Amino acid sequence: MINNLDIMLPEIFLSLSIFTILMAGVFIKKSFNIIFNFSSIIIITTIAIILSSSHNEIKIFSDSFTRDAFSNYFKVLILLSSLFVLNSSKNFIVENKLDKFEYPIIILLSILGMFFMVSANDLILFYLGLELQSLSLYILASIDRDNLRSTESGIKYFVLSALSSGLLLYGCSLLYGFTGSTNFDYISDQLTKENTGAVFAMVFILVGLAFKVSAVPFHMWTPDVYEGAPTSITSYFAVVPKVAGLALLIKFMFIPFSNILLEWQTIIIFISIASMILGAVAAMVQKNFKRLLAYSSIGHIGYALAGVATGAISGYQSAIVYISIYVVMNIGAFSCLYLLKKDGQYKENISDLSGISKKHPLLAISFLIILFSLAGVPPLGGFFAKFYVFVAVLEKEMYTLAIIGLLTTVMSAFYYLKIIKTIYFDDNIITFDTGKNKNAQASVFASCTILLTFFLYPSILNNLVISLFSN
Repeated sequence: MINNLDIMLPEIFLSLSIFTILMAGVFIKKSFNIIFNFSSIIIITTIAIILSSSHNEIKIFSDSFTRDAFSNYFKVLILLSSLFVLNSSKNFIVENKLDKFEYPIIILLSILGMFFMVSANDLILFYLGLELQSLSLYILASIDRDNLRSTESGIKYFVLSALSSGLLLYGCSLLYGFTGSTNFDYISDQLTKENTGAVFAMVFILVGLAFKVSAVPFHMWTPDVYEGAPTSITSYFAVVPKVAGLALLIKFMFIPFSNILLEWQTIIIFISIASMILGAVAAMVQKNFKRLLAYSSIGHIGYALAGVATGAISGYQSAIVYISIYVVMNIGAFSCLYLLKKDGQYKENISDLSGISKKHPLLAISFLIILFSLAGVPPLGGFFAKFYVFVAVLEKEMYTLAIIGLLTTVMSAFYYLKIIKTIYFDDNIITFDTGKNKNAQASVFASCTILLTFFLYPSILNNLVISLFSN
């Protein structure tokens, strides 16, 4: 039993820490700063615990919980991205009067749910983790109660997410009924293309998972929630849940659905192509930067799913590399938004960026690096993300998928270049107060540095991801 607790030490530590700071927040007045700082310490400590633990595969509690290199990698990625998102947005949170002590606690609760999701080897544990994450995100989406747009986005997300969760739960119940187990390994043994009912269940599960990563045609909540929620919440939505969602998709394809590759491959290919096309086309007409990033994220998930669609380990690895670089690009993009402040107001429209290169050259260069990377321009990190995915797709001779991916990449470059044109060639309209937000500046610098220098050692990340499947 002690060994079991040791294997679950990150989850146990995170749970106890959440309960502790929740009690502290209740009894200490004006405790936001204290709770916020302790939350950052908790995240860093949890990372240290995970890195110091063994990466060998171990299953406990009737094989329902797994600790291995795969789950550890995604847990660290979730924690690091949460840490950067939290700290880069601190000034925004305080200035918009969102500095309630519950804010970082809800973030930590959603992280705990994601931990159980990526370590789950059982449908019941997976669903419990998913719901813990979802309930936290419902609250976060509408945390600015006095703002009509924030409340509206919270309701939209809640209604649509509850519907997708219902479909997913129905799929899980069907899968249990047709295979006789909730364990992933046992389901994999029982699941064959002759088991029509189980294949039907797989479709419902894929629908639920596609919603969680905002893939077409289950993306409808994304633009409204991204635009309506406070920017600090939008940046969290755009990064962290996507990481956990993709990890879950890969895990389902790799373990329980591994014997019905042809059945789910067609679905994933369609979702991938639809996401890439809609992300490229719909973003072209957007005037709000957050809304543009929403459609951009839909397109990027399409590229990551193209790697998953191969059904090969090399494809899964390319998808993990893609989501890792995507995290860096989006943290940088949203951190730039925190620097667009004028007279106490944060600007979100693309037109507000007009000519900022004349007054804010460093901010303009940061936008240039991040937008070029999002477009996949070499030698930036975003280029390698797409490169690994396309190589994996071509290795499987999925030429149609690769061609559509390349065409949508060219199409998406249009709206990124349009923003760069606005920054560098339009007349300057606004001078921003960029110097006061040191946390956001640090996040932008870190993001740009990684994207600029990634081409020097791309094999570091690639070899690390390859090792996740070596066991």
